[in-house]
Amino acid sequence: MMESYIKENYIKDKVIIITGAATGFGKLVAERTAAMGGKIVCCDRKEEELKKTVEGIRDLGGEIEYRIADMTKKDEVDAVAKLAVEKYGRIDILLNNAGTMPLSFFSDHERAWKAWDDCIDTNIKGVVYGISAVYDQMIKQEKGHIINISSIYSNHPVIGGCVYQASKVAVKYISDTLRQEAYGKIKVTCVKPTGVPTTPLFDCIINQDTAIGLVGQNALAMMGLLQEMPGRPDLTEQDSIRNVYIDPSVLADNVVYVMNQPWGINISDITVRSAGEPYIM
Repeated sequence: MMESYIKENYIKDKVIIITGAATGFGKLVAERTAAMGGKIVCCDRKEEELKKTVEGIRDLGGEIEYRIADMTKKDEVDAVAKLAVEKYGRIDILLNNAGTMPLSFFSDHERAWKAWDDCIDTNIKGVVYGISAVYDQMIKQEKGHIINISSIYSNHPVIGGCVYQASKVAVKYISDTLRQEAYGKIKVTCVKPTGVPTTPLFDCIINQDTAIGLVGQNALAMMGLLQEMPGRPDLTEQDSIRNVYIDPSVLADNVVYVMNQPWGINISDITVRSAGEPYIM
């Protein structure tokens, strides 16, 4: 039998910048990579939550630095990269995780436009600013890895996705373009998570009726599954083929898997779903 090419912990001692690290996927990835010996530099605009995340990692012996930063402000994003270089002399991985998801219909424009503005600025400009902040350093090092979080919403246009899905299509195209421009020096990965209801992203939803966009013609089936869920452990067990619920830790583990590769291997695209979900994208 051929021996696995993954022979060691490739995260140990790597300098990893994680944006949107205060909560959700970003927090989970920060905790896991710190536990594996990564040197974490994280940022978020939620100061209180970010400090709690950092303190928790330090209490467990992890190495982590942080900076309060809004991804819509280029100078603040640049300052995060500068902190990493000043502290550790390099930047090995950037996880562009910060984002917002204001699902809404065009008819919601009066109450949604401010959230749409923030979505465009965070999900598109923030990704571009993150890449720009680390690009020169990674090119100078002649190695680096940039991981951008997109979404299954980038697969196909659906009602209720509006500005959010457009922003995630942009992330996919930004990733593909960067991969071509920086090949041989910077690895680029685009991660497309499925809907994960228990993450803070769902707090951004403006109109709950936009769920119809996820399930389309399978709406009645999904309603039935939700009603059955309390008495059907097979619908929520991670080892069940009927599982319709994906725990946030599953996505975090897959992001860590993408990171934990030798420099010569790039997992360029990865979509993470639950096996029994009836989503149409």
